[in-house]
Amino acid sequence: MPPVREWPPLDGVRHELLHAGGIDVHVALSGPADGPPVLLLHGFPELWLSWRHQLRALGEAGYLAIAPDLRGCGGTAAPENPDSYDMLHLERDAVGVLDALYLDRAVIVGHDWGAPPAWWAAAIHPHRVHAVAGLSVPFLPVAPTGAGAVSPEGGVVSVMREHLGEDFYIVHFQEPGVAEAMLSRDVRRTLTTTKQWSRDWGEQTGDVPPRPPFLTEPELQVLVDAYMRTGFTGGLNWYRNLDRNQRVMQQWAGARITRPALFVQGSRDPVRHVMPAAAMDGLVDDLRTEILDGAGHWIQQERPDEVNALLLSFLRRTGW
Repeated sequence: MPPVREWPPLDGVRHELLHAGGIDVHVALSGPADGPPVLLLHGFPELWLSWRHQLRALGEAGYLAIAPDLRGCGGTAAPENPDSYDMLHLERDAVGVLDALYLDRAVIVGHDWGAPPAWWAAAIHPHRVHAVAGLSVPFLPVAPTGAGAVSPEGGVVSVMREHLGEDFYIVHFQEPGVAEAMLSRDVRRTLTTTKQWSRDWGEQTGDVPPRPPFLTEPELQVLVDAYMRTGFTGGLNWYRNLDRNQRVMQQWAGARITRPALFVQGSRDPVRHVMPAAAMDGLVDDLRTEILDGAGHWIQQERPDEVNALLLSFLRRTGW
């Protein structure tokens, strides 16, 4: 694991290594140590840096903002066993960060792949989660055994393979070693294509897409350097546990979110076509939904001022 001092300096942001969820976890923190904690969980292929705007805004507002690298990414440990990247491990890592910082409760915010462990932490440990917010990806329940195509017998991946084909990126990610070789061939190309959200973002052909406007060159270089060092296996293993998640989470089939909740999604986010806000109808007791017109998938980086305003308003509304 690289020393914390290797991370680029950002005003008001400090870095620590914690032991959480049984592994060493790198976290970026901002704001007073005794401020109300807000835990920020990133997606793939991202790092703590994706929350740079929220770290500053939350810290300046008096909150203790905590942005870990999720397991397998950046400065956080990457266990070799792919089974250790299932949803139980991911949500326990989130609670483990709270334990390591001696925090009883927090508001948890997740984006992309960080959203499911945020939602599930709220569902499984409501006494540890004051409120929860998901960006881009809604809360999706576990199908009970025998419930059809997405049950453990059918499998999420098999449904994707049948309806979207072998070339669909999540299906393509399933074979160990294959996706790693493709994505690592040109890390900068992989990351810049990802940020344009193209379905062929690993194909390594044609011109390199331009740097997205919401990333400066130094910020993009932080991502490139990190993924050149770690590779992509950690994040890919999250996808490789989609079917396993249906099995290990069976005891929470039918679970609901009882804590105050916020969901924010961009109107141009491709995820909206397969996982719209309506997917949560009847599953979340106290839900506020915001659709940002014209925003895409990387919403907290594309539209930081609006996302920050929504988060701060939500925190105040919940009395945090």
